[in-house]
Amino acid sequence: MIRIFLVALLPIVFIPACRKSSPQSADSPGAADTETATATADAVEEPSQVQLAPVPIELPRPMFVGTPQNIRGVSRLAKPLGKPRPPFLAPAGTENLAFGKPVSSSDEEPIIGEIEYITDGDKSAADGSYVELGPFVQHITIDLGAECEIYAVLLWHYHKQARVYFDVIVQVANDPDFITEVSTLFNNDDDNSSGLGAGRDLHYVETHEGKLIDAKGTRARYVRLYSKGNNANELNHYIEVEVFGKPVK
Repeated sequence: MIRIFLVALLPIVFIPACRKSSPQSADSPGAADTETATATADAVEEPSQVQLAPVPIELPRPMFVGTPQNIRGVSRLAKPLGKPRPPFLAPAGTENLAFGKPVSSSDEEPIIGEIEYITDGDKSAADGSYVELGPFVQHITIDLGAECEIYAVLLWHYHKQARVYFDVIVQVANDPDFITEVSTLFNNDDDNSSGLGAGRDLHYVETHEGKLIDAKGTRARYVRLYSKGNNANELNHYIEVEVFGKPVK
């Protein structure tokens, strides 16, 4: 009876032992997966740190003359910063790619000045430093000569008076006709009156600091800027446009 009883108990004693998991060997599938995952994690390298530096911006002398006209009636107007603009950081070696580059315009016969003024490096608001284009929607296009990585666009319309320009739109593309793969960097045309889509950016008052637009490293060869008059008159003006970036290697 005792032997029978012991034999009957054997399954009861051994059943839990069968269910107990043993450590995985190096040859087991689970161990191989673990080793692969560990090796993969070890192989992933952290991205290299990009060295940033302040973009070298030279500002013209302030030249406000008179009092602002009708600025209080401009909707969606950005509040003045009230202090100098902080430095804009970009990868070290960033430079003004637009300096001396060719410029074309929707108005081929400017009322005042020459289209070439826009990239000649002269940012002064004095007479002889700006180009005046006709009324309605006008645009100018800068050819950087090759695809570039663009970090910022800095533009001056006219800073001799505290003016607000309307439907300011800045686009970049590799297509000179701006039909395909167009990226919009800035658009304050809130009612789509220029036909390029409604924008959410704010109107702003022109100052000697210009308008700095973050391009976030967008790659393009051509830079196009639109405007549609200002609060003082229906004409369009440009003093200078700078495009900060690096050529794509």
